[in-house]
Amino acid sequence: MSNPISDLVLGFQGLVADVPDLVQPLIVALAGAVPFIEGEGAAAIGIIGGINPLVAAVAGAVGNLICVAIVVLATSRVRTAVTTRRGAPEKPVTARRQKFERAYHRYGTPGVSLLGPLLLPTQFTAAALTSTGVSPARVIAWQAAAIALWTTVITLIIAGVIRFAA
Repeated sequence: MSNPISDLVLGFQGLVADVPDLVQPLIVALAGAVPFIEGEGAAAIGIIGGINPLVAAVAGAVGNLICVAIVVLATSRVRTAVTTRRGAPEKPVTARRQKFERAYHRYGTPGVSLLGPLLLPTQFTAAALTSTGVSPARVIAWQAAAIALWTTVITLIIAGVIRFAA
């Protein structure tokens, strides 16, 4: 049985290898927009596909950040529409929501943003933060920091492993 994420990664790697060099960063950016692949996974796809590590990292991070920004702005609009609607019944708080809120109160926006990618895609974390009322600008700024951090770390590891193995 195949894993959909690994199939998607292999598909992106094949696509990177099949397109002209100038188009390769766009493919890496598209991969970065996919939850669970993220900027760091996209950078790895690009590096393994033969793209310069810096170009792969920037393309993956930009693709991830653009997607996160769209999610944040959309979630913010939905939250505004829901909270301004009068007489809307309160939904019961789910166990998952309680867990997120405990983490948020413990670590704040910076902690949830920087540690969140260890557990969830940045798009999910960004939507959760925005839905709790954190300002979109603050969410985007901290998600950008997290994307840059994790993409850089993974890029350095992958590039180092490839250099060491070569």
